Amino acid sequence: MTNKPVKLPEAGQWPDKVAPWALLAGIVLSTLGFLMAFLYAGPVNGAAVDGVELIGGQMVANKLLLSQKIFYFHMPVALVSFCALAFACYYSVRFLATKNQRFDTCAKVCMEISLVFVVCTMITGDLWERFEWGVWWTWEPRLTTYLILMLIVIAYFVLRNAIDEPERRGVYAAVIGIIAMVDVPICFMVTRLIPSGVHPVVLREGGMSGDMGMTVAVCLAGLMLVGFALYRFRFRQVRLQERLQALKDEVEVLEERR
Repeated sequence: MTNKPVKLPEAGQWPDKVAPWALLAGIVLSTLGFLMAFLYAGPVNGAAVDGVELIGGQMVANKLLLSQKIFYFHMPVALVSFCALAFACYYSVRFLATKNQRFDTCAKVCMEISLVFVVCTMITGDLWERFEWGVWWTWEPRLTTYLILMLIVIAYFVLRNAIDEPERRGVYAAVIGIIAMVDVPICFMVTRLIPSGVHPVVLREGGMSGDMGMTVAVCLAGLMLVGFALYRFRFRQVRLQERLQALKDEVEVLEERR
């Protein structure tokens, strides 16, 4: 009796060769963006107080608020999280259409990368709130919708760990991944649809000068490259694990036939 050859998950692809260089370039650009934030970009409107003001229960006099510098990383990490969720949604749709396990793996890794950047967004956002608004949290529309987004991403992994059957797990996870993407445009547009008077709408209001925009662009490019590299490293690791598991399963089948 002839046995069909086992179709194993690929061990690597050409983007894996680019990933280390992308990570290096991302680190360099992110470091350059950090230096530009402190040495090149000018202060935003309202970042410096005139006279003495009460901020967060403390009297602040003529102090450049740290929120100005946090912004250059808070906005890019949020955009990278949105991009990761967009790719997760794309692969989730592909999995639902084809039931190809590879697309489920791609979606899962994208969600892992998005979780990293979502958490970074929440941390930098909380720091920005503390310096800008004087509180650690407020139920402002964009903050609330982004918190919901983070909870959806966390629910994605809770669901995956709760289901053992691979195809059913992939289907349910794909639905959650698509729902998470639905919340992305809501997070982005909510301050335009429901003006809060608190969270700034920088792009529409033209609040960024040329030097500020350049600094944000450098930080965004660096963090995008870091996100891409992390995705490729993690994806290759997961596919190698799947390849090893497929070989183990084949060995077990051969031993049972003997």
